[in-house]
Amino acid sequence: MKAHLTLLAASLLLAACATPASAPDSGIQPPQAWQSLDTPGSRADNQQWWTHFGSPQLDQLIEQARLGSFDLAAAMARVRQAQASAVIAGAPLLPAVTAGLNGNRQELLRGKGYSQLDVDRDNRTIDYYDANLSTSYELDFWGGKRAARDSAQSSLSASQFDRATVELTLLSGVANSYTQALSLREQQRIAELNLANAQNVLKLVQTRYDAGSATALELSQQKSLVATQQRRVPQVQQQAREALITLAALLGQPVQSLQLDDEPFDRLHWPAINAGVPSELLRRRPDIAAAEARLAAAQADITVARAAMLPSVTLGLSLATGADIADQLLRNNVYNLGAGLTAPIFNNGRLRAERDRASARQEELLETYRAAIVNGFADVEKALNSINGLDQQRQWQTEELHQAQTAFDIAQSRYQAGAEDLLTVLETQRTLYAAQDMNVQLRLARVQASVALYKALGGGWRVAPI
Repeated sequence: MKAHLTLLAASLLLAACATPASAPDSGIQPPQAWQSLDTPGSRADNQQWWTHFGSPQLDQLIEQARLGSFDLAAAMARVRQAQASAVIAGAPLLPAVTAGLNGNRQELLRGKGYSQLDVDRDNRTIDYYDANLSTSYELDFWGGKRAARDSAQSSLSASQFDRATVELTLLSGVANSYTQALSLREQQRIAELNLANAQNVLKLVQTRYDAGSATALELSQQKSLVATQQRRVPQVQQQAREALITLAALLGQPVQSLQLDDEPFDRLHWPAINAGVPSELLRRRPDIAAAEARLAAAQADITVARAAMLPSVTLGLSLATGADIADQLLRNNVYNLGAGLTAPIFNNGRLRAERDRASARQEELLETYRAAIVNGFADVEKALNSINGLDQQRQWQTEELHQAQTAFDIAQSRYQAGAEDLLTVLETQRTLYAAQDMNVQLRLARVQASVALYKALGGGWRVAPI
């Protein structure tokens, strides 16, 4: 018995001292710097990145999304499932212990009994009690049990990283939907102002037409422009309502429950963001970390599949006692030691196919891991390129808007004085309206480009140091 227990203890010690698997290598060398021109920002830490836009309303919406999002709640439930799976996978590394307690009564209904049922005329009933304590353990010679535990733990890490990815996607979606709603509200205000402006010009044309100094064609052209602006107002209102519906869905509530403050669109500003260096991205994005964790799990699964092709040794120990009187139950004690060796002989190639499938799965996830890294680099490059391009566009668009406003004011004054034709006024009106609308669109695109860069950099998330 001592030898068996010593062997069992040694096996447990080997399992406890197992060296964890090393992190997978993607084989991809990160570039030294980002290709897009990147002006270093003042914030290297992106924790609570949404607060950098200067919108208290956005801060509140982010907290509502964290509490009310069904997608995030589902992701957290998947993490709890993975935690339970990790416990299940790690259980075979220690012996399984079971206990039993039984009580039996046999009574002879007729006849004189038999050898196993020894009764007499006065007592035709036999009572029997027994108790047992047993343990069994499969020796992990080939590391299959440890690998199964490592695979489950890596899958748990991947599930936690997935939850972080869901949260990052959710929060960036809230920020984009809210900023879009504000921009559409601003576009609606501009459309209403332009409609009023077009109606004022129409009154001027109507006055000139009544006086005989304007043609029916000029009057019809201005009425057409007024109709165009009238159509624009409900169009923007529809888009604004759709943006609010999308925002409410992200918050996990019907749009009827969504209450927003009347925050001006121009209050939003974009911070300077430090993109760091490309090599840091591998530890800043949860989707890359999830792909790495799944690859590690697949590598461990190969060890599990290989171990299943090799012999296994199982040790067993049981202690038992029994008596026909309850108070004498602990006086008759026996123990039983056992050891078994099993090895696969013929399974029609099933175990080999399991190993091949695990190897192919590992190859698939290696390519997925590489793709996640390259796509992560591309996301950052796209966001930086958008920011640089939009900044240059806005610099010239500001001048465009200023000149369009000046041209319209001059054309309107000259037409009122009879020194300009209506065609020039119409052209300057359309140019002004387009410039005003483009100004809002470029501002929205610039804000959302900053959101995209925060998301591409992983937000404020980082892999915990090992």
